[in-house]
Amino acid sequence: MKIMPAKKPAKALKTAPEFDLEDFLESAGLARTIAKYEKADVIYSQGDHATQVMYIQHSSAKISVLSKSGKEAVVAMLSAGDFLGEGCLAGQTRRMATATAMSPTTLLVVEKPHMMQMLHKEPALSDRFRLHMLMRNIRIEEDLIDQLFNSSEKRLARALLLMARYGEEPKQQQVVHELSQETLAEMVGTTRSRVNFFMNKFRDLGFIEYNGGLKVNSSLLSVVLHD
Repeated sequence: MKIMPAKKPAKALKTAPEFDLEDFLESAGLARTIAKYEKADVIYSQGDHATQVMYIQHSSAKISVLSKSGKEAVVAMLSAGDFLGEGCLAGQTRRMATATAMSPTTLLVVEKPHMMQMLHKEPALSDRFRLHMLMRNIRIEEDLIDQLFNSSEKRLARALLLMARYGEEPKQQQVVHELSQETLAEMVGTTRSRVNFFMNKFRDLGFIEYNGGLKVNSSLLSVVLHD
């Protein structure tokens, strides 16, 4: 019987460490500034010159637009890990919306020319940024469909689930945005009284809780899925 020499154990493949976007943006090689805002401070206004890209390091921001008749609509709620103001990279010269801090917020601010340079030089940053933009576009399409076809009750339930980052964590998560019912009404496209009615209904059914802050339970998804 021929004895075969034992094979040497295969060396474990080394995997590249996952790209840490925040660490990169905080690195010494990236020209950026840190800006801090208090609750309700305006980060930039509709019509301002668009010259910077911002990354939310802590807390959250509201993106809203104002019509010529003075009607305001909330078009997005952004939180830590999101970019804002990136429209300038696509040739936007003026801000199309107003960004407002929802609570004390910290931003990393990068000038447009340097951000463009880094996107060309750093493939990992470029990949992460493209993914961010694709996800943002998907969200916008879903929001449009939501507004066109769903009831205000479903729209409110979906908005709460999105703000609680449903699906990203297995457990219920506290909504970090300190939102008034007026702001929720602007987001959903309904009246404050309807938002109040549905919030009370969700609480009575155990879908949401008020306990030192708003908590959204995964059971709220049943409202979105119900026909």
